[in-house]
Amino acid sequence: MLEIERNVHTFLGCDRDYASSDLVLFGAPFDSTTSFRPGTRFASAAMRNESFGIETYSPYQDRDLSEIAVFDGGDLELPFGAPDAALEQIERFTDGILTDGKIPCMIGGEHLVTLGAVRAAVRKYSDLHIIHFDAHADLRMDYLGVQLSHACVLRRCHELVGDGHIHQFGVRSGDGEEFAFAKAHTHMHRFNFQGLEETVERLQGAPVYFTLDLDVLDPSDFCGTGTPEAGGVHFAELLDAVRQVMGLKPVAMDINELSPHYDQSGASTALACKLLREIMLYRLS
Repeated sequence: MLEIERNVHTFLGCDRDYASSDLVLFGAPFDSTTSFRPGTRFASAAMRNESFGIETYSPYQDRDLSEIAVFDGGDLELPFGAPDAALEQIERFTDGILTDGKIPCMIGGEHLVTLGAVRAAVRKYSDLHIIHFDAHADLRMDYLGVQLSHACVLRRCHELVGDGHIHQFGVRSGDGEEFAFAKAHTHMHRFNFQGLEETVERLQGAPVYFTLDLDVLDPSDFCGTGTPEAGGVHFAELLDAVRQVMGLKPVAMDINELSPHYDQSGASTALACKLLREIMLYRLS
């Protein structure tokens, strides 16, 4: 079993010890390949700080964070500017959590961090499916000649899980080659969550990794992100979609691409905190 000391500064209500916890929350503060506006490396710290502005109680579920066992393992100390080494560290940490029979829940960070966690998950679950909420396809073969980029993360994940195992929702941006690749190799549902109910029904009993890029939201709901895209979904729609996915009991999950300083009001960070509360409560229901 991993030996991790309790984090002094925790996300609201996530203060159980590691051994007795069902879910392990941790941060991956890395944004070295961000293609537009950087800042996601500050997300996990900001979410811990601002989480005390929301209640532990969820009126959506009539449940409280105090009722579930979550350990906050703090932030990984990732080498800035070294994506290979950062991904290896994320993979190793996620693997330890999975080996101990617990559910990893990672706060990014740019979306590339998902690749490290998926590497660990697919090693344990060879038939892994990925449900991906995002404004962007993230299916480029490379970005400016670099294959380890947040713009390529789902393409790298496809190399691990294969055709028909990636289910994408909310996508409204990418180049033509990405959309052509998706048509041939993934299940892409553009613009919204149409088709999610059928996907969830089809994946019952399958191991699922859930990755949530917060820029799937419309910038009017969520402007605190590095690459905002008009035409997104709204909070209530996203919350209902998350509820459906959590019914599959994902084996691992992440929430990423909050750049808190692009929303000086703090509203984007507060939204991310509220959404994380609901994710954890739904998953441990």
